[in-house]
Amino acid sequence: MIMGDKCTRRCPFCDVGHGRPDPLDPEEPKNLAKTIGALKLNYVVITSVDRDDLKDGGAQHFVDCIRETRVASPQTKIEVLVPDFRGRDDRALDILKAAPPDVMNHNLETVPRLYKEARPGSDYAFSLNLLKKFKAAVPGVPTKSGLMVGLGETDEEILAVMRDLREHGVDMLTIGQYLAPSGHHLPVRRYVHPDTFKMFEREAAAMGFSHAAVGALVRSSYHADRQAEQAGAV
Repeated sequence: MIMGDKCTRRCPFCDVGHGRPDPLDPEEPKNLAKTIGALKLNYVVITSVDRDDLKDGGAQHFVDCIRETRVASPQTKIEVLVPDFRGRDDRALDILKAAPPDVMNHNLETVPRLYKEARPGSDYAFSLNLLKKFKAAVPGVPTKSGLMVGLGETDEEILAVMRDLREHGVDMLTIGQYLAPSGHHLPVRRYVHPDTFKMFEREAAAMGFSHAAVGALVRSSYHADRQAEQAGAV
């Protein structure tokens, strides 16, 4: 996770700290690349806190990390899990397309009905369009998104989001069970049955996702390298 440990949002499902973030560390891209090189990683997922305080939402810092990693470890495939760049998406996408990752991931997290409660400050349609606009700008790079279940959504609402993702050109999908980090976070409102996860997986295949990782323990980066490989992304 880059750009510090303080997020400018306060999503009630998330355990990342929030508040006024520190200035960006200009050495972070090189230090990250050195670490990836030292670990000899074949695949890496780079994510970040939200940085609404930055004019580009942190897009240039992502690109700097991608470029430095490719210099230090040309064999390493790079997936980025980006924020929504609220109000800065056009600027951010112009920057990202100059040095695109191997996989572009942005999580919708939940269904539109629950956005006000679960993702205050975010917008469902905005996030969908971010993925669509990236695909239009860099059509050769697969796009990916993730959902949590257990926040109070219905199965049909999840299926509707899956259809929206496909209509916006998203290739890869993750669906996992939400688990509350503490008693102060949003409560778990249901534990999804394994048969329901299997149903979501079947429906994802029928909808045309190139790969879907679906299950109670699945998270955004769950076997991300295998998912990208099976989807033909790397």
